[in-house]
Amino acid sequence: MSNKKALLFINGVPPKHLPEFDDYELIACSDGAFHYLKQKNFPVGKLDFISGDFDSHTGNDDEIYEEKFIYTPDQEKTDFEKSLEIIKEKGLKKVHIYGGSGGEMDHFLGNLTVAFHFKDDLEITFFDEYSTYFFSPKKLVLENVKGKMISLYPFPIAESVATNGLNWSLNKEKLEITSRIGTRNFAVEDLVSIEFQEGDLVVFVEK
Repeated sequence: MSNKKALLFINGVPPKHLPEFDDYELIACSDGAFHYLKQKNFPVGKLDFISGDFDSHTGNDDEIYEEKFIYTPDQEKTDFEKSLEIIKEKGLKKVHIYGGSGGEMDHFLGNLTVAFHFKDDLEITFFDEYSTYFFSPKKLVLENVKGKMISLYPFPIAESVATNGLNWSLNKEKLEITSRIGTRNFAVEDLVSIEFQEGDLVVFVEK
């Protein structure tokens, strides 16, 4: 599987500033995101595909970009999930997501759940105006983060969590969504290490 990156826009709150796209092997969006990309004058000709059931799509671009549309009408899956399936089939490993949070919080939580189901096959990182966030590997080192807020969010449980470089350290402790979480911590060192034994952990890193 390739280490090259994919860039995917989905239909959450649009990014205020579009990322540079020269480093991406593949660029795609859901049908709802296609609408805001046009408004932001994104060069939509660079999109490799636009996926969805097109219930969010508006405009008269069907004929211009028809070859880029991948119609995925399965109502049992979200447009985000269907887009990730296509990216996975194309053999890419790393995916950067914009538009995954903000606005309706059930949409944000749903996107986290979708990412959870793909975490063993894809390295998914979300970007918004406040932070980057992702499902952490069992051992993680963050660089150049001194002074930044770091939040650890169990999904739903992370066992034997140990950290180094955070203001409030954890020493092989259990985090659980219904009892104890690890949000609103901050880095006191440039390097922060995070380890855990079992379960799943979402890490948020302040921009």
